Amino acid sequence: MNWENLDSLESFKKLQSLKGAVDIAKELSSDKAAQRVKDCTVPMGAGLTYNYAAKQVDEKILKVLEELSDEAMLVQKFQALYNGAVVNTGEKRLVLHHLTRGQLGNPVTADGTDKREFYKNEQKKIADFAEKVHSGKITNEKGEKFTTVVQIGIGGSDLGPRAMYLALENWAKANSRFKMEAKFISNVDPDDASSVLAGCDCAHSLFILVSKSGTTLETLTNEAFVKDALKKAGLNPARHMLAVTSKTSPLADNPEYLASFYMDDYIGGRYSSTSAVGGAVLSLAFGAEVFADFLEGAAEEDTLSANKDLLKNPALLDALIGLYERSVQEYPATAVLPYSQALSRFPAHLQQLDMESNGKSVNRFGQKIGYVTGPVIFGEPGTNGQHSFYQLLHQGTDIVPLQFIAFKQNQTKTDVVIEGTNSQQKLDANVTAQIMAFACGKTDSDPNKSFAGGRPSSLIYGTELTPKTLGALLAHYENKVMFQGFAWNINSFDQEGVQLGKTLAKKVLARQTEGALKAYAELLNL
Repeated sequence: MNWENLDSLESFKKLQSLKGAVDIAKELSSDKAAQRVKDCTVPMGAGLTYNYAAKQVDEKILKVLEELSDEAMLVQKFQALYNGAVVNTGEKRLVLHHLTRGQLGNPVTADGTDKREFYKNEQKKIADFAEKVHSGKITNEKGEKFTTVVQIGIGGSDLGPRAMYLALENWAKANSRFKMEAKFISNVDPDDASSVLAGCDCAHSLFILVSKSGTTLETLTNEAFVKDALKKAGLNPARHMLAVTSKTSPLADNPEYLASFYMDDYIGGRYSSTSAVGGAVLSLAFGAEVFADFLEGAAEEDTLSANKDLLKNPALLDALIGLYERSVQEYPATAVLPYSQALSRFPAHLQQLDMESNGKSVNRFGQKIGYVTGPVIFGEPGTNGQHSFYQLLHQGTDIVPLQFIAFKQNQTKTDVVIEGTNSQQKLDANVTAQIMAFACGKTDSDPNKSFAGGRPSSLIYGTELTPKTLGALLAHYENKVMFQGFAWNINSFDQEGVQLGKTLAKKVLARQTEGALKAYAELLNL
């Protein structure tokens, strides 16, 4: 397996010669535009579709992207990953989040355990526990049912599960699958925990503490905050708290928790939504069957991601077009724009997934690289974003590639017709209009009203946002980030930039400070 820097690949040198080769405004304004839209369509998992007609690529560029994929051995590296290779070179670990939702390759044994069986067993344990909570076999001290679940975690222990819960909350209510309300505490700011606790009935609440190491400062601080509130309410924390952790952490098999569910060091926080980190809260909120469907959708997309054919592998195609935009076109950022209110926190999750994974300036061997890597990721749901930052996207000095996500139906099936169309039709009309406006622009005698166009975008669309389509959507982006990391020859699975802040915060609290660090600590009266 060759692990080489991007700028050493012959195919990348070819790709660089194709900078600015496609005029997207011309492509989508021609009489062949309709055929281009049809041709630039790739099926995804769970019935979703990826369309790249508004991207600045043509057959010539796609051919070179395919050559780059082959030369960099991107699919082979994915195969090595899911077959148990030590791909996380920074921490010398396997990377196994794909095994939480399916067996793509050979059995993987680590720590003397078949890891696929381990993840399946944890999923079953969670399902059994959730069923007992829902049926009233597990209750509070007074024999009353729990009605709320609160997840305590930060980073990947919060962003992914929170985004997934919000994405399915309305769907679950509309389809009689809603079991318990879920809330989330993440920020060490005491106002966060205070606000959540003030809005829930602690006597009927289960609290899930999520920390793989069992030592995360913010999470343990919030746990102490919650335990104090429970004790003040006359409640026994051990009857209200669960732990999601690793078997080697101090939280494992601890009598202070009603139950413990396990993950391991082979799953990074930002990749953990399909493990017990997401499984416990989603199974309690919606039922284990909904979580199983979510995993099934992710597994479908993973299977496509193992295909060597670029035009049958949507995650790989999306990754390579994104690499062309970042490393050749030199665009600094990517906006993720879901036209679905249910995906309100999905861009925030992708922000962590992408920027924590591919925000690196050294290669897998610790050597400085001379090319750009991951873009800045941001986004908000449409149409809200249109009335916020779209001004810069349309007329700003930087071109920002766009990734639209849309569905033909809303989750609640509730709508109203106004002026001949319903709200969902208006929402989807905005997607189409924005794609064309970004690509083709508009000329005007008044320069202030002129739009240059040439802003590339892709579209992921489906019939409805369901557990399966959500799983496929999540896996698509996880695999996209992975393929880009392979191509840039960086380690997408550690996050030393996050660890630095943790270390310094502990030093400040211990008052082992000097120089500017001490001065800032004194400003805050620490």
